Amino acid sequence: MALKVELKPGERFILGDSVITNDKQRTRLFIEGHAPILREKDILRPEDADTPCKKIYLLVQMMYLSARPQDQHEIYFNLVHELIAAAPSMTFHIAEINNNILTDSYYKALKATQAMIAYEESLLSNAKRSAGL
Repeated sequence: MALKVELKPGERFILGDSVITNDKQRTRLFIEGHAPILREKDILRPEDADTPCKKIYLLVQMMYLSARPQDQHEIYFNLVHELIAAAPSMTFHIAEINNNILTDSYYKALKATQAMIAYEESLLSNAKRSAGL
């Protein structure tokens, strides 16, 4: 079954190791195959990885798009150990991400990492609010 991707004017996405940019009109594509696909809204640029969880997302994204995802495993697991030491409440999220990585389900790992980033944002927001009291 083909994946249906609808693109807004000017929207970009990654297909395999290529960046594809839509022209000036809405487009619908049907993609068959097994190449990694990542929509623009899910792409994190290195300069935007400004928190520990976003750095982990960037590494998982690199794994998903790479022909050799294991090349990023050592850096990923080092960051994960640091994160768990600093914020043990992240353990549940990390366990889910790890399970997806270890079963080569990198897209699912990306989605789980997005949930972890949302949790991180709530922790940071609570900390800022508490500091302001």
